[in-house]
Amino acid sequence: METSTPGASDQPKTPRPPALRDLVRAEFAPTTAYLNTASHGLTPARTADVLREAVRETVEGRIDMTRWFAVIEQARARFARLAGLTPDRVALGAAVSAHVSLVAGSLPPGAEVLVADGDFSSLVNPFAVRADLKLRTAALDELADAVRPGTALVAVSAVQSADGRLADLAAVAGAARAHGARTLVDTTQAAGWLPLDADAFDYTVCGAYKWLLCPRGTSFLTVPGDGGDLVPLQAGWIAGERPWDSCYGTVEELARSARRFDLSPAFLPYLGAERSLSLVEEAGQEAIGAHDRALAARFRAGAAGLGHRPVPGDSAIVAVPRLGGAAEALREAGVEVSVRAGNLRAAFHLYNTAEDVDRLLAALPRG
Repeated sequence: METSTPGASDQPKTPRPPALRDLVRAEFAPTTAYLNTASHGLTPARTADVLREAVRETVEGRIDMTRWFAVIEQARARFARLAGLTPDRVALGAAVSAHVSLVAGSLPPGAEVLVADGDFSSLVNPFAVRADLKLRTAALDELADAVRPGTALVAVSAVQSADGRLADLAAVAGAARAHGARTLVDTTQAAGWLPLDADAFDYTVCGAYKWLLCPRGTSFLTVPGDGGDLVPLQAGWIAGERPWDSCYGTVEELARSARRFDLSPAFLPYLGAERSLSLVEEAGQEAIGAHDRALAARFRAGAAGLGHRPVPGDSAIVAVPRLGGAAEALREAGVEVSVRAGNLRAAFHLYNTAEDVDRLLAALPRG
């Protein structure tokens, strides 16, 4: 049953479709109004079950690495489908910054990298620490116009972490192509609710522990079919075409797929990731996105009715400037949000309801 709160009573109801509602009921049981997926997603029941069993296997000495690696390959394939690619174009890692460092380390000295003002540090800093690169910034809405002859790479988050703004990726990709520049898109705050065609960009990176609901320690890099300009600087035994024959000495033959860019995957996070990604596939990114955006729109309208000025847009992440100080009181009221760049940041995902939104609005001060 939907409820009404000050500032939201005139908003349309936003019930979940029955199939999504039943799926969520079977997988999630939050004890708070958890509106902080932009920091970390909740763990589905199916994922928790697999993790518990895997830990038991390590305790009891029943470790089956062959089977575990097979499950990890299933996780790679699931992410590839969500990204619109084949698995041979997906590399595994543990953090976005490691993938970005690979891209940064493969650029020639003097290369110009263009990024958006205030973008997430894990996307920006690997370029900044290379003193021989030219790092240039531009406002997010001016990024496409800022691409120029001589720009080697444009790196941008599809959705901005600090305030939820969406990048005009089509314009950025078009401008990059026109000037012969490569593109790197961070989909960490998008994958899971905002379907994107990774094939439209040279590289994408994704931390999967947010909207994809995976354990922390899972991340994905997508590359062109030929690997692009990347040098497999981090290649270990797992990056060999025949890993079990590449354990000692020089790896004689690197994998013919994006697996040559893999970091050796952590077993527990990736065993869980396979299950979490199965849930996102089952629910569908389009259905999840429609649900998330409807809740976000409800909150924007309600917050405006209370006299606040949320960052406009059609994003699952809603930031309210100068309201970050309310986060502590919200937590005491059982509402979990976050504070980024001084903004109160609320993030809405498949396990959230209109009641969660109204509970947030009821706990907010008037502007």
